[in-house]
Amino acid sequence: MEFSQLRIFQAVAQEGSITRAAERLHRVPSNLSTRLKQMEEQLGVELFVRERQRLQLSPAGKVLLGYSSRLLALHDEAHGAVQGGQPAGDFVLGSMYSTGAVHLPKLLARYHKAYPMVNLQVQSAPSGELLEGLITGRLDAAFVDGPLSIDTLDGVQLCEEKLVLICEADHPPVRGPQDVIGRSVFTFRRSCAYRTRLESWFSSAQVAMGRAIEIESYQGMLACVIAGSGVALMSQSMLDSLPGKDSVSVHPLTGHFATATTWLMWRKGMLGANLNAWIDLQQDGKAELQQDKRAIA
Repeated sequence: MEFSQLRIFQAVAQEGSITRAAERLHRVPSNLSTRLKQMEEQLGVELFVRERQRLQLSPAGKVLLGYSSRLLALHDEAHGAVQGGQPAGDFVLGSMYSTGAVHLPKLLARYHKAYPMVNLQVQSAPSGELLEGLITGRLDAAFVDGPLSIDTLDGVQLCEEKLVLICEADHPPVRGPQDVIGRSVFTFRRSCAYRTRLESWFSSAQVAMGRAIEIESYQGMLACVIAGSGVALMSQSMLDSLPGKDSVSVHPLTGHFATATTWLMWRKGMLGANLNAWIDLQQDGKAELQQDKRAIA
């Protein structure tokens, strides 16, 4: 198959009509019909079925459409890279839930505006699953809890987060794990780096952590804590973004448990145009934030 054939196939699939696809591609319909027939002969399957005067994808065509989108995006990115490193094509970015909610919206808006040819996709998951996605190549880059010492990965720091334990509003001060002994803990699944930090916090005081109740959203955790069902760990920035934050008591952790650093990581040797552009934008954003803080001070 040729890339020109894939573009024709994609256009017909999206338009549902050879005539409209020909208009879009500035070609004659007969040329598109011939190229599609050649593709079907090469593959040995029918890619379309006619239904009510409209071409619909066959089961094989649906499979090919997914691959063609990825292939064409990669082709466009490669073309842009050799023509001057212009970002283009697919860029799959992983993010911890809190980072995606608090820190990414402005960066995403700026990136989309600056590089409209990039098909940027964001996948949220706990830090451990994001690392697995990086190592297997499913993700191009990811925001994870760091710093990390993995030989196959590189990275740059995004921000430092202040970690807090939240309890119901009338809970006494929490000076250490002994003050919440036996309480249920609302957390993400085991691959969450913040859950690992919380387990280490209890272990450091030789206190058994209460029953872990897995919830897949910070909003859900906050609601359960407000109801007095247990405690939860999150970053101060995440808590500040949630409605209902004033209905809980907030207890900062101390010592080396007080903060966590979020890093943008990627596989070594995979620093392409799309990722380079993101890193530059991210660093510019950090510099602007620091200038704003100095101006306020």
